[in-house]
Amino acid sequence: MSAFGTLKIGLLFAILSLMLVGFGAIIGYFTGYILVWMSLFLVIALVMNVVSYFKSDSIAIKMTHSKIIQREDNPLFYGLVETVTKKAGIPMPRVGIMPTDTPNAFATGRDENHAVVVATSGILKMLDEKELTAVLGHEISHITHKDILVTTIAATIATIISYIGNMIIFSMLFGEENRGNNGMILLVAAILIPMGAMFVQLGISRSREADADEGSVRLIKEPDALISSLEKISKPLQKRSASPQGSGRNSPQPGAYSSMFLVNNFGGHSLLNLFSTHPSLEKRINNINRVRKELGI
Repeated sequence: MSAFGTLKIGLLFAILSLMLVGFGAIIGYFTGYILVWMSLFLVIALVMNVVSYFKSDSIAIKMTHSKIIQREDNPLFYGLVETVTKKAGIPMPRVGIMPTDTPNAFATGRDENHAVVVATSGILKMLDEKELTAVLGHEISHITHKDILVTTIAATIATIISYIGNMIIFSMLFGEENRGNNGMILLVAAILIPMGAMFVQLGISRSREADADEGSVRLIKEPDALISSLEKISKPLQKRSASPQGSGRNSPQPGAYSSMFLVNNFGGHSLLNLFSTHPSLEKRINNINRVRKELGI
């Protein structure tokens, strides 16, 4: 990642942290315990970050109903992960398959020694070997760039801010705190601060996805294969029978983990793209072509 990219991510994290502490300061101002509330929010954020960081792999695997596999379960997929991993120079991650026809993939785990790479059964059917290799280059790049740590912390802080905002709104709707100018100021803060935190989190997620696309091109050197895979996966998805039990029910991407996946669930609508955890397909292709030109491939 470039120096500018590092500075951008650092700035976004600083903004998120200030939002969280600021939320505590606002509540503390109206309750008369500013330092207490600010300290409380920092402690909560720290605890949740630690738990999310160390348990991110097991939580994600459970929530997505993914199954860890061995080489004999899917020799081709397992072998491709092994090949890309060796090329990247990192330890072999665990390999998993998410039982859904929706084509996608994600990587999780706290570091290179505790990583998991998961592909859906749908993407294994849809992509050819070269395209799948390019996708794995994207996911392995997430691991080498330490994106799992970055996105976990960003999501945790943003979730805390949103949860606190919802609690304030709920208490004001059904309590007596909704009376007076102070209550109105607190209500506005409870609405605007979580919204701002969400946009900051989206900015962080989009930046990491662009970097992972670039990482795949530099590692695999197959920009056309990566573009082709993104175009196939980003097409409007029809209903697919995809439950882990094979009952024929559709199994969408878990909303809370949408930022981990190769693409998001939103379509091409410009308004929805405003709330997307990923850059638009057009921007991703332009970025890939920029790297292709830089490398001369």
